[in-house]
Amino acid sequence: MTSNGSGGDNEALREEIRRTRVELGETVEALAAKADVKARLRSSADQARERMREQASATVARVRGQAETARLRAQEGGEVVRRDPTPFAALAAGAVVAVVVLMIIRGRRR
Repeated sequence: MTSNGSGGDNEALREEIRRTRVELGETVEALAAKADVKARLRSSADQARERMREQASATVARVRGQAETARLRAQEGGEVVRRDPTPFAALAAGAVVAVVVLMIIRGRRR
């Protein structure tokens, strides 16, 4: 209830003090967080653990996809043999003949 205008100055000072207190509190909290080595290590370990989980999940998904692809290719290969086994039978017969010839040659050398 003063009319000289000092009331506005007081309010401005109070507001400045309030802002300074808030900033000081935030600064103190930040410094306390930096000084808490145990909590920082725990946080770092938690982050590393989460990264490892994500990498493991990605690896599992990739391996499952590769296994599915291999399974499908094996099925396709089996269907090819079932449709026309002649080339594969000829290959197997050739392998047997080669083994027999090698055994004969080896037997003659002794």
